[in-house]
Amino acid sequence: MTTANLGRTIVLSLAGNRAVSNLVSRYGFKLGARRFVAGDSLADAIAAAGELNRAGIAVTLDHLGELVAEPEEAVNAATEGVAVLDAIAQSGVDSNLSLKLTQLGLDIDPELCWRNLRRVVSRAAELHNFVRIDMEDSSRVPATIEIFKRLRAEYSNVGLVLQSYLYRSEADQRELAALKANLRVVKGAYREPKEVAYPGKADVDANYLRLVKAHLRAGNYTAVATHDEKLIGEAIRFAEEARIPLDRFEFQMLFGIRKGLQRSLAERGFKVRVYVPYGRQWYPYFMRRLAERPANILFVLRNLLRA
Repeated sequence: MTTANLGRTIVLSLAGNRAVSNLVSRYGFKLGARRFVAGDSLADAIAAAGELNRAGIAVTLDHLGELVAEPEEAVNAATEGVAVLDAIAQSGVDSNLSLKLTQLGLDIDPELCWRNLRRVVSRAAELHNFVRIDMEDSSRVPATIEIFKRLRAEYSNVGLVLQSYLYRSEADQRELAALKANLRVVKGAYREPKEVAYPGKADVDANYLRLVKAHLRAGNYTAVATHDEKLIGEAIRFAEEARIPLDRFEFQMLFGIRKGLQRSLAERGFKVRVYVPYGRQWYPYFMRRLAERPANILFVLRNLLRA
C-alpha cells in the first residue's frame, strides 16, 4: 500500500469513529470545514452560488446529509430539495441540484426513495432545472442505477455519476450511454475493497479517461469532475481532436478547491460548475475531502493549532 493510500484509509476509518466525530463537530468550522462547505443554511449556499456566478462559474447545490434512518427524515430531505430548487428560481442564480439517494431513504425502502426523488425531479422539471443523483459506495451502485433508469424513462432533467475507481463503471457507462444519460465522471471518494475497485492511482486515472472519452464519443453530455490538471488537459485535447462542441461537456470542481484553476478554465471559455455543499450534516463529506489529498489534512491541522 502506498503512503497516499494508507493516509486515505486512515482518514476514512476515522470518519466512522465517534470520538473523532464529536471532536470535529465540536470545533466545526474552526477546523477549516468552511473551506469546503458554504455554511449551515440555504441562504449561505445561495450567497456562495451568487459569488461564483459573478466569476462566470455555474453551481450545483447540495444539502448535506446521508444514511437517514427514519422515513420522516427522508421526506424532509425531499422537502429541502424542493426548497433548494425554489430558492434557485427565486434568486436567479445559475445552479442545479445534487443529492444522495440514502438521504431520500434508499436504505429504508427503495420505493420511498423513488417517491421522494420523483417529487424533487418533478419540481425541477417545472422550474426548467436539473437534478444530479450523486453516487455513493459500491454496495449502493446497483440500486442507484436502477432508480435512475426508472426515472430517466419519465424525465430528461436528471443525471447520474460514475466513479472511475470501480471496475464495473466501464460496463455501466456503456449501458447508460444507450439511454443518453448526462453523466458526471469522478474518481471516487469512498473506502472500497480491492475486489471491486482499482487500488492504484494510475489505473483509476486511466479508467477515468476511458469513461470520459467513451461517453463523449457516444454523443452524450459529460461532466468532467476532477482537479487533476493532467486529466483536464487530456480531456481538452480529446475534445479538440474529436471536435466535441463546447456545449457537450463541462468541468466540475469542489467548493474551496483549486479556485484559480476554476477561474482559469472559465476564462478560457469552458463551462465550469462548482459543487457547493451546505448544511449541518457536513462531517462525512468533510472527512472524504481530507482523505483525497494530504494537503487537506495539513490545512486542518494548521487551523486546529490556531483554535
